[in-house]
Amino acid sequence: MEIKRDYYLNKLISKKHNRLIKIVTGIRRCGKSYLLDPLFTDYLKSTGVDDEHIIKLELDREKNKEYLDSKKLDDYVKSKIKDNDMYYIILDEIQRVDGFEFVLNDFLYEKNMDVYVTGSNSKFLSSDIITEFRGRGDEIRVYPLSFSEFSSVYDGDIYSAWKKYIPYGGLPLVFFSPTEEEKVNYLNKQKDNVYLNDVVERYKISNDKELKELAIMLSSGIGSLTNPLKLYNTFKSKNTNTSITDKTIYNYLNYLEDAFLIEKTLRYDIKGKKYIETPYKYYFTDIGIRNAFIGFRQIEESHIMENIIYIELKRRGYNVDVGVVEIREKSNRKKIEIDFVINKGYDRIYIQSALNIDSEDKKYQELRPLVNVNDFFKKIIIVGKDIPRYKNEKGILIMGIYDFLLNDDSLDY
Repeated sequence: MEIKRDYYLNKLISKKHNRLIKIVTGIRRCGKSYLLDPLFTDYLKSTGVDDEHIIKLELDREKNKEYLDSKKLDDYVKSKIKDNDMYYIILDEIQRVDGFEFVLNDFLYEKNMDVYVTGSNSKFLSSDIITEFRGRGDEIRVYPLSFSEFSSVYDGDIYSAWKKYIPYGGLPLVFFSPTEEEKVNYLNKQKDNVYLNDVVERYKISNDKELKELAIMLSSGIGSLTNPLKLYNTFKSKNTNTSITDKTIYNYLNYLEDAFLIEKTLRYDIKGKKYIETPYKYYFTDIGIRNAFIGFRQIEESHIMENIIYIELKRRGYNVDVGVVEIREKSNRKKIEIDFVINKGYDRIYIQSALNIDSEDKKYQELRPLVNVNDFFKKIIIVGKDIPRYKNEKGILIMGIYDFLLNDDSLDY
């Protein structure tokens, strides 16, 4: 069974021959390699490109170990160039090559090389490629399967698909694991033997137990306000003998972000038009990995739904912040939150995530931040039900979670 990932494939196609290094990034095992081969290579072949003009190396495989030497990699690729026609260079896990940035920089000068690379750590993108290429790299960020991609190949209706997606997430190989026990085992192995080990090895962390404990804390509090000092105080309350510091926690948080395990979102003061630097919120790139960290115990649909909405918004290319609105209550001023303030270009949308708004109190709670925003941008509440979309008397759109997730243009109204 082939999972089509047309959203990302079309992005790659649109960037073809743009004289930039196409950098496909994302958490390990999310499908970056599969996107490039077979999906993108099959597309190239369908347009008449022959096998000899597609040069591909998987740099995390033992048989290609010699090409982790940048000079040998450069020599190998250039030895394959036999004519002046366009060659498509696909290098998987490029960050494993010592000095890769110099090789890629050299490829940019070759007019008949169109270069695509993948990487599983954002440090190689932010500190190496951007610095070295000065704007000559073009990132395509890939996430695990969205609910739309997941449900398109799931053998069942969207309601049963949702019940599988909530606990196990969207890593492609989880989808293909036939039993729940195998899904759990796979996710546990990935979080320990791949994701955490990658961080430990890359940054030479001596106390991996504290790193894992931090990941568990974040998993337990997805969507909650936090910062390194608050997390440090939690560590101290659990273990007074811990030697961890808030600076170490700060570094660990950055490492987990660099590995694409988590994403940080800042709070934005809507009236003051400024960012509030701390505290902030973290969401997990894949909800299945989040659930694995806490032993699949805290499967609260409301928090998971909020995390899924956040990642879907990021997948669609929005900048996502948490909104802060100041309101008056009697003689006091109070700040309340809007779950997401999203921006793309000059467009802005305010979004609330609510598992339900069945009671008047709950409806008031979700509507109150939105009605106190004094501008004319779109305002939406996404509820955890399959409902027809409608606007209330304030012009606020209410839509169901399936409507939002299954339609890429669901926010266009």
